[in-house]
Amino acid sequence: MNQLESAVSNITGSLSSESGKVLSLDGYSELSIHSIEDLLNILGSFECGENDFWYRGQSDFSWGLNPGFFRLKGNVSESTLLMRFKQTAAQLISSTPKESFDWMFLMQHYGLPTRLLDWSESPLIGLYFAVENINQHDKDGSLWILNPIKLNAISRIQSHKEDFFIPSFEDEVLNNYTLESVRSGHQNVSLLPIAIIATRNNPRIQAQLGVFTVHHTENETIEKAVTHPNHFLKIKIPAEAKNKLKKQLSMLGYSRFQIFPELSSISDVIKERML
Repeated sequence: MNQLESAVSNITGSLSSESGKVLSLDGYSELSIHSIEDLLNILGSFECGENDFWYRGQSDFSWGLNPGFFRLKGNVSESTLLMRFKQTAAQLISSTPKESFDWMFLMQHYGLPTRLLDWSESPLIGLYFAVENINQHDKDGSLWILNPIKLNAISRIQSHKEDFFIPSFEDEVLNNYTLESVRSGHQNVSLLPIAIIATRNNPRIQAQLGVFTVHHTENETIEKAVTHPNHFLKIKIPAEAKNKLKKQLSMLGYSRFQIFPELSSISDVIKERML
């Protein structure tokens, strides 16, 4: 453990011991944060054993947990997007994906709308995405906390052999979520969103500790998937706190280059700090 991780761990421990309130992912608690300390205080207050959470930051508090494909305003099919992407992408990649999920992952990685929704296993990376866009600093943001095991239990994706099972792109339980299944006319069957993991085979997803949820055919946000939620919590990030939180994250080493370890990020960081 390095000095930064040790410091954060110590803060979390002290805040947890000082807080007498026990929290759970009930979907209803009204919480807000103005600092990293506030976030650590919340994370240290969850029930014992509830800590294998996923995190997603959004710059606008009004946005729900809906993938990019379902936010499209035009009338275009997922298969058409995939075919157009394949048309040119095939000559630019060293290894051609074999399965449609592999193609969907590539599309998501390069910014094309899919049925995937990005999450992180790190709360600070999730927070980064809620505050990094200075053009959105006039709006309240949100940090979503998700229990992937409980989300999958609601969707009846469980293993009787292990408690912490989360399917990957290769698992058979995802067959109903593939592009082929959706395209073949199974739209009369509506399945709930589920949590999945993918091989971290590029620097960006590794840096972001990336994980995903995938929707089926229903244009329904994850937070509205069930009547009595026990799988998520939404934390408000007031607009006036965003700049402070962004500076605190930068001090802890969470800048654009750490989140997006690419050449273009180096230029962005230099321009932001020096120009």
